[in-house]
Amino acid sequence: EVQVVESGGGLVQAGGSLRVSCAASGFTFDNYAIGWFRQAPGKEREGVSCINSRDGATYYIQSVKGRFTISIDNDKNTVYLQMNNLEPEDTAVYYCAASHRTCGIVVGGRADYWGQGTQVTVSS
Repeated sequence: EVQVVESGGGLVQAGGSLRVSCAASGFTFDNYAIGWFRQAPGKEREGVSCINSRDGATYYIQSVKGRFTISIDNDKNTVYLQMNNLEPEDTAVYYCAASHRTCGIVVGGRADYWGQGTQVTVSS
């Protein structure tokens, strides 16, 4: 089965760190753009970050710049989102999405594959 699977969410205090992972199953991330979205209760889904496996180019939403880092491990076929200095406003379900096209397509919400999400909760 072709899918992406997230892991690594949890509960952390404000100022703490978490790393969430996105693993591909049934395909490889070669020539894919892989992104992270989040959705908090009562809020719109927003694209947080994206990485293009072809050239390593990255994208971050303004509110996470300097705090979050996206990376890819091609050997493990996994994308990571390292989240530092977390704030209560970062609390959301985080979803991974992948497109064989570009980060623009992914961030626009038109990915080929979507994960089921992992909960990240930041307490104040």
